[in-house]
Amino acid sequence: MSTAQDFRKSALAELSDDIGVYALCDLDGVPIYVGQSVDGIRSRVRRHLTSARSDIIANRQVDVWEIAYVWAWPVADRAEIEPLEAALFQRFDAQKPLMNGKVLPNPAFPVSEPSKQSVQVIEEPERQRRLRPDQRLERQIRQYGILVDYIQTVKSAPHLKRALDAHFERLVSYHKTFL
Repeated sequence: MSTAQDFRKSALAELSDDIGVYALCDLDGVPIYVGQSVDGIRSRVRRHLTSARSDIIANRQVDVWEIAYVWAWPVADRAEIEPLEAALFQRFDAQKPLMNGKVLPNPAFPVSEPSKQSVQVIEEPERQRRLRPDQRLERQIRQYGILVDYIQTVKSAPHLKRALDAHFERLVSYHKTFL
């Protein structure tokens, strides 16, 4: 096992495996995906990061290379999960479009946010290397093309096209930084 995999495994071991909501965050610490887990946050995030049984990876919505941080909000009661996920989705999606594809509605009532746990899943020198504009732009162009191809050849669905929009916004941002 490589040191990068060891680091990620160790970081994920620190993540709560309680039920709750999580956010996958990019190299800048900006959420790119918000999800929920009713079988343990750590287990669900691990599946995303290893591409094992993860729709967002299989559908090409998220590039694991870009994920540097995971935030988690463990809850005690399953009834808290959906409203919390919706509230966090609305907040983060308003700041920068998420790769979720599916839009979650505003919760019907105010939601109290439990304490957030944060773990970094790639080592800092590697995160810094990936932050280079040439690295990010090249990777984002590739991911955008992969998602376009997936939409054209496998599944043309509104949620994937919404994720494609979010990728395009990131692509434009990386392009401007590169120039």
